[in-house]
Amino acid sequence: MPVYVLDALRTPLAARNKELSRMRPEEFGARLLRCLCQRHDIRQVDGILGGNAVGTGGNLARLMALTAGLPEEIPACTVDTQCASAAAALSLGYAQIASGLWDTCIAGGMESISLQPLRTYSPKDPRYRETARGDGSYYMAQFSPGELSEKAMLQGAERVAKSEGVSRRELDRWALLSHRRALAAQESKLLADSVVPVGECGRDDGPRPSISEALLERMPPLLGPHGVTTAGNSCHTMDGAAFALLVSGRWLEHHPGAAPKAQILSAASRGCNPLESPRGAMETADFLLGRMGLSWEDLSAIEFNEAFAVIDVLFERSHPHLTDRYNRLGGALAYGHPYGASGAVLLVHLLRSLDIAGGGKGLLSIAGAGGMGNAVLLETCR
Repeated sequence: MPVYVLDALRTPLAARNKELSRMRPEEFGARLLRCLCQRHDIRQVDGILGGNAVGTGGNLARLMALTAGLPEEIPACTVDTQCASAAAALSLGYAQIASGLWDTCIAGGMESISLQPLRTYSPKDPRYRETARGDGSYYMAQFSPGELSEKAMLQGAERVAKSEGVSRRELDRWALLSHRRALAAQESKLLADSVVPVGECGRDDGPRPSISEALLERMPPLLGPHGVTTAGNSCHTMDGAAFALLVSGRWLEHHPGAAPKAQILSAASRGCNPLESPRGAMETADFLLGRMGLSWEDLSAIEFNEAFAVIDVLFERSHPHLTDRYNRLGGALAYGHPYGASGAVLLVHLLRSLDIAGGGKGLLSIAGAGGMGNAVLLETCR
């Protein structure tokens, strides 16, 4: 069964403890659900899939759907593959519709880093006394056996940079480019139709006009004097949500006035070295394209979640002639990274990038903690 993206929206991405800091993620996620349904005069969908990585637990997607006022008979499921959660939700929604089980689905993710709870291991758990604070409390879950560190993702990025011989200059250059592209997109209002204001929060606050090569050079390494990863070439954590409305070809036959933006051709999930998780984006994308018999040159637009600039460098080294198709509007180094929502943010940006390119095939890919990756392949509708 063919699967289409009818629409995709996101909230503004707000820095931690800024404009969205007192709003629960299920509340601003609900704002997008209502907006998608109202835009397309839809009162019922077959299911809702919402990614979330560091929320308060429970089935937040269900709580979000009820908060949105959607009919209580609509099932909802929360997906947690950490940074790849929203992309995993999109993949699951695609699979449900492609299999014929559903005809409609809202999939994406929501995250509030500002409201991330401090959790505690049971005193019976051996990790209770091994946490950074020594009292069993932690913010970040354990991602791989043998590594209990709240800096695991940062350490993974540093490992990849060192093993690949990536220089600080290469990383900083990509950070600067990401901000410049994002600022240009902001100035041209390229995402205006896809960003839904929430209360007084109407604009992304990540892209910074003050960013410069000199400023990036002054930032100290985060993991010791010989490190190359800094706050400047790593993403900032953000609050925000992004969701897409997916429909089947069968649904479109009964709604001839609907105009889908793109067809989802395929999706993939892939594991990689858990100690080098930034590799997950490229490895999963390579796997998906290989399975589909496509080359990178077949793509008109490419979106990777640049949680760390080393992800960009790996792409550039493999495909130096395609960097003009890659993260055209800037990436997470500028906009920031609302963990469980970022995969769907990529979808919103990919659709706009494909518009700029005049259509064609596009791919999004995102690495997740613990050595995970999710990728989605699209083609615009003619």
